[in-house]
Amino acid sequence: MGAQQKTSEANLNPASHLTHGRFMAEARITGDKARISDDRRRGRGAGINPAGRFEPISRHVFDDGWQTIDELPPFKTEVQAERPRKVITRNDSPDISFDRSINPYRGCEHGCIYCFARPSHAYMGLSAGLDFESRLFAKKGVAAILEKEFSSKGYEPKTIAIGTNTDPYQPIEREQRVMREILEVLEKANHPVAIVTKSSLVTRDIDILSRMAEKGLAKVALSITTLDRRLARAMEPRASTPGLRLKAVSDLADAGIPVSVMVAPVVPALNDHEVERILDSAAGAGATEAGYILLRLPLEVSPLFRDWLLQHYPDRYRHVMNVLRSMRGGKDYDAEWGKRMQGQGPYAIQIGRRFELACKRFGLNTSRLKLRTDLFSPPLMAEEQLTLF
Repeated sequence: MGAQQKTSEANLNPASHLTHGRFMAEARITGDKARISDDRRRGRGAGINPAGRFEPISRHVFDDGWQTIDELPPFKTEVQAERPRKVITRNDSPDISFDRSINPYRGCEHGCIYCFARPSHAYMGLSAGLDFESRLFAKKGVAAILEKEFSSKGYEPKTIAIGTNTDPYQPIEREQRVMREILEVLEKANHPVAIVTKSSLVTRDIDILSRMAEKGLAKVALSITTLDRRLARAMEPRASTPGLRLKAVSDLADAGIPVSVMVAPVVPALNDHEVERILDSAAGAGATEAGYILLRLPLEVSPLFRDWLLQHYPDRYRHVMNVLRSMRGGKDYDAEWGKRMQGQGPYAIQIGRRFELACKRFGLNTSRLKLRTDLFSPPLMAEEQLTLF
């Protein structure tokens, strides 16, 4: 394989590329010439693996006639342990309902092509493309760190959101069990938690979640993007099937755990016609609340999604992007608070109105559950001296 390399001499740090390993030989740009073959990326969402936006080196692949590109091995999931100093992430965004969250993993094996968390992999010197789906980081030792944060002086409990960035129940959770450790600490401290996931694996933890829910400390949201198995397989290749997600809604509800459904993301001219059907199915399975988010294409997500759309739905490409831009002020994405989640303009208003009417018709969002914080009991650290009274 021949490669033409372009290097920026300024601020060059070769050490930052040592972690790339076999990925150094990959195409790092967008466009057809940089596409990874279907055999090598089987079961993955992204078709390209462009360099992260902070990288000083980009590698451009071209065919030199030796067919050596075909000899490269398929992408395999690699998990690296990460030892964080803190577990709870804080935010002050005015258009979201929580001020703290926990992310058990960096990267997500589900491979959802539209995932707005993909650009975060650039901070690890990796690509938002196939690296995000296959080069994963599991946060280890989270239980002890979380207990320490709960025990810190002045800590005030508020609902912790989990699954707002990468999915806590992605396939590697079966072996890593980081999410399970976090739930055990939350239950012990009587700390409220709200979970969002696309995985039926959440039902594994019904034992903990049902006990917490009985105290008003837990609720779960299942994200259901489409009920079309073909579209789901292409758009979310390693997430649970739509049918399994609906079954998870039913299983959680039967266990007394409050469940909601997230129609997210709504992709114009691709799955927006399913909004009512998804809400109807979720309500029938036991969901009591619902929400939706318009497709978001920040930074590297835009070229990744557009490449995917051209490969899977070339006949809809122009229409999908034109309608989306009509809701984003003529751009692929508008990050302004208050607009980024639901867009603006006539088409966005229509989606919002349809969602509201469907929720009313199916009995969703008649009330909003607020989790309790008054039961919180901070863990007593080993080095702390017991009080006499």
